[in-house]
Amino acid sequence: MEKIAFLGIGIMGHNVVTNLLKAGYPVTVYNRTATKCEPLVKLGARQAATPADAVVGADVVMIMVNDDTGVDAIVFGPKGALEGVKADQIVIDLTTCLPKTSLREAAAFQTKGVKFLDAPVFGSKAESRDAGLWIVIGGEKAVYEKVLPIFKKISATQHYMGENGKGTSMKLVGNLVVAAQIEAVAEAMTLATKAGLKAKDVLGVLAVTDFKSPILDGVGDAVCRRDFSPSFYLKLMLKDANLIAAFAQELNVSVPASAAIREVIKVGVNKGWGEENASAFVKVIEQMAGVEIKY
Repeated sequence: MEKIAFLGIGIMGHNVVTNLLKAGYPVTVYNRTATKCEPLVKLGARQAATPADAVVGADVVMIMVNDDTGVDAIVFGPKGALEGVKADQIVIDLTTCLPKTSLREAAAFQTKGVKFLDAPVFGSKAESRDAGLWIVIGGEKAVYEKVLPIFKKISATQHYMGENGKGTSMKLVGNLVVAAQIEAVAEAMTLATKAGLKAKDVLGVLAVTDFKSPILDGVGDAVCRRDFSPSFYLKLMLKDANLIAAFAQELNVSVPASAAIREVIKVGVNKGWGEENASAFVKVIEQMAGVEIKY
């Protein structure tokens, strides 16, 4: 089986590596906070001291960090992955970042004879744990097909979107929809609460109508239970909202609803809820109306 180097051990990275190890892949891990690698070492992973060390001898390098700044550090920084890679390796970046960042990576790795895929994922803690992520991929199709067995060990579906940059483009398009749906939950449930409707009854209708969605169901129920434990941090949703704004500006596309939602997310982070789940920005809408959504 292919030897894998995995760079970036956050909540989701930990789960992805766990599934790769369960599938029998030899994995070398690296994280800037080294202690986060320790549970994976106990499961059989090898730990490297630097990204450059981690990629030595790997067939496939996988990167999963929080943002473009993390990509800069892991890939382009001192003792970064770019220093250690060799020709004929494959690098897969699972990070949600700007398409131009993916294109910069692809160009840099190409100078080393290394193939590159941008392959960000939809899903959060539960999906990464259960190998149920949804992956959108940009890069050479032949390279995608070569690593498809690896993708299938960590995800429910895989979607080839075209050349480099198309995976990260699709991820930002999808994240726009996610934020809009959470905002819809916030506004609808706040209005329903103010109107005196019972939350359970409202969710019962939302679950069976033609506009139902897993996000409406899941976020609605969690908010009603006042459960904002993090599967995906609100501070990272703000990061993604900022990426969407920058991407839209670059393409001269108007995204007025997304711009308004980004301001609501900012308020939530400024109130100190950045370490809570992304759904925590629902509380901003609640507070504006002077109500609390609950069963």
